[in-house]
Amino acid sequence: MAMLWKFMRVAKYSKTALSPKVEVRGIPTSSRHSSSKSVPSDFAASTPCSNTVELLGKSYPQDDYSNVTEKILSKVGKNLHNKKHHPLWLIKERVKDHFYKQYTGRHGTPLFSVYDGLSPVVTVQQNFDSLLIPPNHISRRKEDNYYLNRDHMLRAHTSAHQWDLIHSGLDAFLAVGDVYRRDTIDSTHYPVFHQMEGVRLFSCHELFSSIKDGEGLQLFERGHRTPHKQECHTMEAVRLVEFNLKQVLTKLMTQLFGDG
Repeated sequence: MAMLWKFMRVAKYSKTALSPKVEVRGIPTSSRHSSSKSVPSDFAASTPCSNTVELLGKSYPQDDYSNVTEKILSKVGKNLHNKKHHPLWLIKERVKDHFYKQYTGRHGTPLFSVYDGLSPVVTVQQNFDSLLIPPNHISRRKEDNYYLNRDHMLRAHTSAHQWDLIHSGLDAFLAVGDVYRRDTIDSTHYPVFHQMEGVRLFSCHELFSSIKDGEGLQLFERGHRTPHKQECHTMEAVRLVEFNLKQVLTKLMTQLFGDG
């Protein structure tokens, strides 16, 4: 279940059996609570020849899908959300501090890990396929995204990292970063903006432990998982996750803007 906000996307999932732990692309799984490795903007991008793009130290061959412009490439690597005292850094730190203090594990350590240094260059599989977005979905259009080639692109959302982070063994995390979409510039749109995303997975015990006679409740209805969808959640699970999500968002908004 996911809810999209202008500056923050919060997603809630049920914890189910996942494949064995794998290394997050570019981030060791030992980086549990904070990751920030900014790339200097003067190292961000160059085009040594017409059929390749050098970006963040890697070379990407161009093809018929390549549509990223030099202007956009010049924005990659600025990492404004990691520049101390920048407004984006300030709001990120306030949100991070709130989650660190409000949600702790059994030993008092932060429940949520924070990842704010993941590369904005992702694969099409990460950006779309891992989120079960159909191959013919309108959101994949070249008119709406910046493609380096058919296989690589600038992330259109921080959700492009969800699969990797979840399959690395994380149960709760915040992902922060710059994202890119081919928007026409106006008073409310710009092709580069930032998102902060929260994800938490629940086990049956975590979700139903406080419910009287909750031992018999289940996360999913009877059904089967396919490569294209998971089983449907039970109504009890939906209501509890929805209630938890609303509580999390209400507490965060109160922390940021006050009781009023």
